[in-house]
Formats: sequence, structure tokens, C-alpha cells
Amino acid sequence: MVDDGCIFCTIVHGRADASIVHEDESVIAFMDLRPVNPGHLLVVPKTHSVGLEDLPEDVGVQVWKVAHRLGRALRRSGLRCEGVNLLLADGEAAFQEVFHVHLHVIPRFTGDPFRIGSDWRVHEREQLDEASAAVRGGLAALDALQR
Repeated sequence: MVDDGCIFCTIVHGRADASIVHEDESVIAFMDLRPVNPGHLLVVPKTHSVGLEDLPEDVGVQVWKVAHRLGRALRRSGLRCEGVNLLLADGEAAFQEVFHVHLHVIPRFTGDPFRIGSDWRVHEREQLDEASAAVRGGLAALDALQR
């Protein structure tokens, strides 16, 4: 599927410029136009998928494999990279801005400006167990869909 209004689809089909670092049958990776740090990459499936709900699992696996390799490459690139964040925003509530699945590969270094803020407090085991049960229920629902 192609969405003509999608910037990532236009890049995939060569109708928009991009600084491409990797391309294979199902995935393309290029430099983010608004990088958090130098070397910030986006790994994008070639077929248009708005979010995780419509992303084929095998393509998701390839996105991850490419991001993993690029993260390792960043450490050997000569760019400043002491660590790597892999970040995927799925949906408006998760701050997704371009509605075509993409995984950010962000090189990190001590003192860089990128922050992910939250209240990282420890939760009670009961709360964690309840959330765990809910996620297992979601997995069962997915399994039922695949039958």
C-alpha cells in the first residue's frame, strides 16, 4: 500500500530526497531531517503501515534487525555515540507525528540535549501483576485473531 500524502512513501518511491544509509526489499533507513543528535536515523518499512496494528510481523522483525545493525554501526562511525536509543511512537497519544511506522535510531552521549521525562517510580507488585494479566489477555486476543 502507498499513501501519496505520506512523506515516507514519497521517499520510498524516490520522489523526495533523503540521505539513505540502508535499503533492502522491505525496509529503508535514512537520516532524520530533524535529528536529536548527529547520526539520528529512521528505519521505515517500504509498505505503508500507519502503526503497529497494520504492520506485518515479518516486516517489523526486519525493521528491528536493521535498527539493531545501525545502532552497532553508529558506535563505529566516528560520530559521537556512547549509547543508542531505539524509539517507536505508535499513535497520536505516543506523539507519533508521521503516520507511517518508523523506528528512530538515536545516537546518545553524555550531556546531549535529548530527554525522556516521566515519573520512574517503583510500582506495587499488585499493580504490576494486574498490568501483566491485561497484557497476557491482549496476547491471547491476538492469538485468537491468527487462528
